[in-house]
Amino acid sequence: MEMIKIRLVRSTISCSPQQRKTVKALGLRKIRQEKELPKNGAVLGMIDKVNHLVEVIE
Repeated sequence: MEMIKIRLVRSTISCSPQQRKTVKALGLRKIRQEKELPKNGAVLGMIDKVNHLVEVIE
């Protein structure tokens, strides 16, 4: 399965509770933390919702 690597680059302090839950569901807790996830529709949708907080590393 194809994988995608993401990094949290901004804090979730000033974000809505829904965006905080999305970042937590992606497995990210600390700034500059990286996570490798499967590239599927659910993950891509979550990344799209918080694209101002995360960075995609191909």
